[in-house]
Parts: sequence; C-alpha cells; structure tokens
Amino acid sequence: MIDPATIRKVHLVAVGGTGMGSLACLLREAGYAVTGSDHALYPPMSDILAAAGIVVREGFDPSHIDPDVDLVVIGNAVSRTNAEAVAAAERGLRLASFPSALEDLFLGSRHPVVVAGTHGKTTTTSMTAWLLESAGQAPGFLIGGSPANFSSGARLGSGAPFVIEGDEYDTAYFDKGPKFLHYRPRTAIVGNVEFDHADIYADLEAVVRAFEAFARLVPADGRLLLHEADPHTPRLTAAASARVETVGRGEGADWRIVHEASGAAGTTFQVVRPAWAGGDRLGPFVLDLAGEHNVTNATFAIAACHSFPIAAEKLVVGLAGFEGVKRRLEVVGEARGVTVIDDFAHHPTAVTATLGALRGRYPGSRLWVVFEPRSATSRRAVFQDGFASAFAGADRVVLAPLWEPHKIPEGQRLDVARMVSDIERAGTRASTPGGVDEIVAEVAGEAKTGDVVTILSSGGFGGIHHKLLAALAGTAAR
Repeated sequence: MIDPATIRKVHLVAVGGTGMGSLACLLREAGYAVTGSDHALYPPMSDILAAAGIVVREGFDPSHIDPDVDLVVIGNAVSRTNAEAVAAAERGLRLASFPSALEDLFLGSRHPVVVAGTHGKTTTTSMTAWLLESAGQAPGFLIGGSPANFSSGARLGSGAPFVIEGDEYDTAYFDKGPKFLHYRPRTAIVGNVEFDHADIYADLEAVVRAFEAFARLVPADGRLLLHEADPHTPRLTAAASARVETVGRGEGADWRIVHEASGAAGTTFQVVRPAWAGGDRLGPFVLDLAGEHNVTNATFAIAACHSFPIAAEKLVVGLAGFEGVKRRLEVVGEARGVTVIDDFAHHPTAVTATLGALRGRYPGSRLWVVFEPRSATSRRAVFQDGFASAFAGADRVVLAPLWEPHKIPEGQRLDVARMVSDIERAGTRASTPGGVDEIVAEVAGEAKTGDVVTILSSGGFGGIHHKLLAALAGTAAR
C-alpha cells in the first residue's frame, strides 16, 4: 500500500487517458505536485489538464521524471519497455497503477459508489455524482469522461460518498486484473454484462467471471444494484454477500421504471421503489436525454443515491438539471441545417441504443452514421455481423478505415468492405470513402437540411467533427 504521508510529487505516464487525466486533476486538488507525459493530446482532456495547471510533457523520455518525484503512476496502455517506466524502475521509484493510487490515496475513509457494466458507465457515474452534489452531499468522484455539470471528471469532495466509474479493463502491465477490483465498493452498480475488450478477455465467460469477482467485493452491509433483465444477474447475485436489488421495467424489479414517455424534448418517467425504501412511486422525473438506456442509467443513479439521506424531491430536481456528458450524444454544432453529433459508441449494443435514442429525439430526420473502428474490440472481426446489423438501423452509413490495423493480426481484423456490402444488402446505403478528408467531402456533398450526422469513435477521429461543420458551412477548417 502507498502511505499518503510519504508522497509529495507524482508523475503520471500516459496522462492523457480519461482515467489518468481525471486522477491527475484529483491529485492536484488534494495538494500534490503533479506532472505528466503523453503523446499529443486532444480536447477535452487537453483543456482539462491545462485548466488544472498540470504540466504535460510531450512524448516519453526519462528526463520528464523530475528528480524529486515520489510516485510514478503508470497508465494501462503503457508497456514495460516504455522509456519512462524503465527509468522509474531503474531509479527505484515507487510505481503504481492509477486504480491502486486512487484506492490508497483517496478511498480509505470514504463510501465508494462504484458504477460498472459493459455500457453506460460514464453517463451513470456522472448522473450519480450530480444527484449527490445537487442534494448537498458534496461527493468526491472520478469519471472516465467529461460531465457537463462539472468542470472536470474528478473532484476530491468533502462528503462521505466517492463515486467511481469502475472499468473491467486491466490495470497495468504489472497488474493484469480488472481496474474495478481496486475500488472497495460499498454501493455498487452493474448495469449490464456483455463480451467486450477482446484484446484481454478470451470470451464472454471470462468477462462474467471478472464481474463475479467484483460482486464478491461488496461487503455484506453494502448494496449491489443489478439489471433485472440481464441474463447474468443470477450468477452475480449468487456470488454476492451484499443485498442485491434490481433495476428494470419488469414486474419483479425492485426499482421499477413506469409511465415512461419520450419525445423531442426528452423523457419523463416514474420509479416505484422497494418496500425498504418506502415502497412508493418517485417522480415524475424529467431527463433531458433521449433513449430508454438513459432512463435505465438514471434509475440506477436514483437507486444508488438511497445509500445516503436524500429526500426524493431533491432527486427529481437534480435529474432535471443533469446536462449530460461530452461525447455521449453531444450536439457539436449545426451548419446548413445539418446537425452534427458526437458519440462514443463502439459496440453493437451501444450503436443500437444510440440510434434508437436519435430516432426518438429527431423523428423524421434522415440519420447518418459515420463510424471509425478504433477500439481494440471494434477493430476485430468478433462483432463483424453485429455491427452490420446495428448500422442497418441508420439511413446512411459511412465507415472509416481501421485505425492502426497493423496492431491487429490480419486474420482477426474487421472487414470494412464486407460490412459495407452487408449493410447495403440489408437496404441501407453504405460506403467507405477513405480517410477523414474524403469522408468529410462525401458527407458535406450529400447531406441535406434536416439531416442528423452522428459520428461514432472512441478517439479523436482526426478532428472530423469540426472539419465537417466547416465544410458544411462552406468554409475551410482552421
């Protein structure tokens, strides 16, 4: 374990990741001196780190680690041959992963609320933190994204709750276990379990076992919130010693969603809570986000907040004020009557949910999807058919080439050309024009007033959002 009393200055290797960047801001707020290094960053994390006054050095070089550094935090994308990781080990500096640093430096005296699951983690974590904040609980939080209600994705807070996005991805080259096993969950959410992260999990069974280990961490006097319709809920329930409560729309759900209505202005719904929490109906809640999945996310957040003394009326007010998360159905701008939206979806289930939400928010509009296969899983053929089926729900699909295809064995790569054929066979026009500039030219040349263009990528995608807006407006991107 890390003794906080021995740490004054921390250096983060690969500080530009959402989790690492958020941890850097948290360390800075707690009074530590913080430096970091990474390749060229892109917004919003580059702006967040700059606003926090954190010095980020470009590239990886042993000289980036100052002589007086006490702790070096290693990002999970960093290899053991990284120049800074090697130098830190040779100098005998204390190395830590960001989950273990968070655990040892911040969680010991708090009530961790850990939000896990294959989909919806960032939004649900942001909702939970905001509901607690608006109810006066002064939570700490660490979110793997940029919640619009806060200036950054991390804050120390002064109250008991500390809300954490719990990722099942591995921790560091010296700790290949899931990140969320470090977070000491007392109130825990598992929104759903599906196969993902094909680069580290062999199959769905391996993923389920990781979530079972997470469920076992919640103490007997804690709470574990699961989705009543998820097929893996029985296994997680059997693994848990904590009280298990379910969220969903079925009659058997403990936190049951009822009277749900969606439209262009958002969604309204009510929640029937379990007998121990009053057994009454909460709401109506108003959520300025589209999609049934976001209503489910919100209900998980509402249920989690009942670990703390909060009046139901404050939850209603708080949710009405929730402003969303950057890169989750975020409207980037509008030009020539065409709305451009940024979304993080990179799994077929997430794509389906995103398209469903957009159909509800923009009824009658022609819906474009521009997709960059960028994540480790989306670049693999494991979801070849799943993506083709999901994208067939759009009116027009444009696919970018695989990002860094050389990092995926040739026989395992997603076949973009085949996907175009499969989507067109299903009746939706699709194309793969080339790189960012070619995509921008094609979309700007064809898009019409009233169209909605949703850009899906887990990375920066070459600044395509603003390039497209500039092209639509008939001006050159600066």
